Amino acid sequence: MQIVGRVESLWRYPVKSMRGEQLSEAFVGFPGIYGDRLYAFCSTGAIAGFPFLTSREQQQMLLYQPRFRSAECMRLPPNLRDAEALAPGATPLYAAQPETVVDVTAPDGKTYSIDDPILIERLTAGLGDHPTLRLIRSDRSLTDCRPVSLFGIHTARQLAQETGAVVDQRRFRANLYVDFFSGKGFAEDELTGKTVQIGRKATLAVLERDPRCKMITLDPDSAQPNPDVIRCVARNHEGKAGVYAAVLVEGVVAAGDEVVLLDGH
Repeated sequence: MQIVGRVESLWRYPVKSMRGEQLSEAFVGFPGIYGDRLYAFCSTGAIAGFPFLTSREQQQMLLYQPRFRSAECMRLPPNLRDAEALAPGATPLYAAQPETVVDVTAPDGKTYSIDDPILIERLTAGLGDHPTLRLIRSDRSLTDCRPVSLFGIHTARQLAQETGAVVDQRRFRANLYVDFFSGKGFAEDELTGKTVQIGRKATLAVLERDPRCKMITLDPDSAQPNPDVIRCVARNHEGKAGVYAAVLVEGVVAAGDEVVLLDGH
């Protein structure tokens, strides 16, 4: 085993393509981070294989802040302690649907329930193809490809140097931002095909590098695009930044937890 870094911060995104929330700890389950991307808006203007409205089409969507109404219920699975006390550890129950309700605060400060028709009207405003939106809720994380994403904080710093611009790591919308002890940008790439443990028991198989799209051009605080970011990633890094992982063993992770490489060096 080898300690390769520490968790710098943890994030989840209750509604796909809206703002995230930073957490002090999170349950990493087989479907992904507990409470991550439970909601999404399907759009008639999207393709069948990826039927969602995202900030690629509606940049202002990135500025909407979702929050769970029952914050304590959505902190960790409600029976987690009892489930983990059963050898070798049972899969915990997730919160019932009423506890997963989300309220969304718009950029102008107005707050709507996630299923409010006015929210849908606002999200479709200005879209040229006038799509119809439909809210969906899932018990698994509606991530683009894999359940959990990791991103090295030094990768953002390297991209800032390469572009000559400020590159906020939040552009990359990862679940786990990691401070790798090597201090190298793109150090996370070296974990591809390997297994890591984070915290007391959560174990992840790092599967592949993360192919990037227009989302990383958007400033997380203003939603204004900087195309140089994706051009740099495409030109210098094969269009990829960060890595995807699947969960092998569920568990709670926290900011500051060690990231331990279990196989290979």
